[in-house]
Amino acid sequence: MMHSKKSKYPVILASESPRRRRLLEQAQIEFSVIPSRIDEDAIEALSPEIHARTLAEAKAAAVSKIHSESWVIGGDSIVVINDTIINKPGSRGHAYEMLSRLSGRTHRVITGYSIQCPAENHCYSNICTTEVTFKQLSDAEIRWYIDTPEPWDKAGAYAIQGIGAFMIRCINGSWTNVVGLPVCEVVEYLMQHGVIERQPKDSDDKSLSEPSGRR
Repeated sequence: MMHSKKSKYPVILASESPRRRRLLEQAQIEFSVIPSRIDEDAIEALSPEIHARTLAEAKAAAVSKIHSESWVIGGDSIVVINDTIINKPGSRGHAYEMLSRLSGRTHRVITGYSIQCPAENHCYSNICTTEVTFKQLSDAEIRWYIDTPEPWDKAGAYAIQGIGAFMIRCINGSWTNVVGLPVCEVVEYLMQHGVIERQPKDSDDKSLSEPSGRR
């Protein structure tokens, strides 16, 4: 089994999102959770890409100011269709409108992510974009889905990792990005800077290099 390196500087997830937390746990990264408390509405929405990245930077920066010797990860995911940002639904009617708009069409999920460690003079931010295509949804399917708990705290009013998977015809890009964080990119950056490593427990184990001659 692979393991995470015990870093001199701990890793902090600046988000209370259970989905981002689960993704990092699955990647076997040792981290703590300290949600940022920024006012997201105070940040002006420019282009979707800049907006997602700016929010991620602000979340990471808010926690980094207090925990300057930690590697802080901030993230923000938005759903975009025709360059219009679709936020989290505030009512059943709003959720119905969102899903009706996404039905039978392809939209983008853009996640801005920022990794900051002031003590190491690191401040890296980027975005990851995934195209998601919905099947054509019937009125009954939409109404059934918004009777579940899933739509209410999610951009676009759906969860690809949950019941909402039945609506997804195909995706082009990172699946974890749609869930809430591009794990490949985040882990890759942390590995490049020595925060975590991927090494077998027994570096002398040659069992994988010795063919057994049998299948």
